[in-house]
Amino acid sequence: QVQLVESGGGLVQPGGSLRLSCAASGSIFSINAMGWYRQAPGKQRELVAAITSDDSTNYADSVKGRFTISRDNAKNTVYLQMNSLKPEDTAVYYCNADVQLVTLDEYDYWGQGTQVTVSS
Repeated sequence: QVQLVESGGGLVQPGGSLRLSCAASGSIFSINAMGWYRQAPGKQRELVAAITSDDSTNYADSVKGRFTISRDNAKNTVYLQMNSLKPEDTAVYYCNADVQLVTLDEYDYWGQGTQVTVSS
């Protein structure tokens, strides 16, 4: 019913930047909170950043001051601007959205993940 498609991952050197995008499509009435999570090898998935429908944001302590989350409600898209990247940011990054469908049911959806590798 709803698909989240991520893009923008890749290989970058330490100190570099990447911008992730996640576009939602399908039987969407509205989208509440949207967020980015990441999972490094051997570690649990963790919240990186989240943004509500009224643009309130919160960030993991490890990315504060370096990452910025934003959204374009007209495009049902959320972005993650990542600056000053560190090797410890290497992970698969997943988009998440709390979606209210046209049926007014509410579900949590995940993207397929995009790899971010920070290495020299």
